[in-house]
Amino acid sequence: MNHYEFINSIKTYENLNKSEKMSAYMRGKFEFLGINAPLRYALEKEYFKELKTSRKIDWDFVEILWKEEQREFQYIATDYLNNMKNYLKYEDLDKLYKLIKSKSWWDSVDNFPRLISKIVDIDKNTNTAMGKWSRDGNLWIRRVSIIYQLHRKDKTNEEFLERNILNNLNGNEFFINKAIGWALRDYSKYNSAFVREFIDENRENLSTLSIKEASKYL
Repeated sequence: MNHYEFINSIKTYENLNKSEKMSAYMRGKFEFLGINAPLRYALEKEYFKELKTSRKIDWDFVEILWKEEQREFQYIATDYLNNMKNYLKYEDLDKLYKLIKSKSWWDSVDNFPRLISKIVDIDKNTNTAMGKWSRDGNLWIRRVSIIYQLHRKDKTNEEFLERNILNNLNGNEFFINKAIGWALRDYSKYNSAFVREFIDENRENLSTLSIKEASKYL
């Protein structure tokens, strides 16, 4: 089976009832086939197993999926990248950057932090790159720069966690303020003192939403 045959096989599972509901949930921003996550995982499993034998990421496959209109194909692309995350390299950041900026919404964007976290383990220069992303003109790139260290616990680089958040204070963009609160809340499970001090020092510049989210476990 080639990539296009795989894509066409996925399309045979279209469910118009579910597709309308899924599109409505995403505010009508994207078309959907109406395939839920469990079915998607089952359909892609064998094909991913076949692709994994190459021991390298097929970026052509990712690009083909990203060009498809139905939103499930962007989910399949990030599922594939997560399945192949051990083969990611620092040089792949540019490719991830372009994907994040294309067809952007939280449902696709929030799959990228774990991929970038994997690249951090390979090359610490990734932290510096995320510092640059935190000042990018695209809000989704900035969002990723804020939450890319989720669940890293003792491997969290506090300098970049703090810097990337500071670069995004005093704004009214919901997805940025939510990300700030999310990143701080997650890290508070490991180092609550750091988060308390950060909130105290920056309270005037943090949004109410960010403080509420960050304080959940304090």
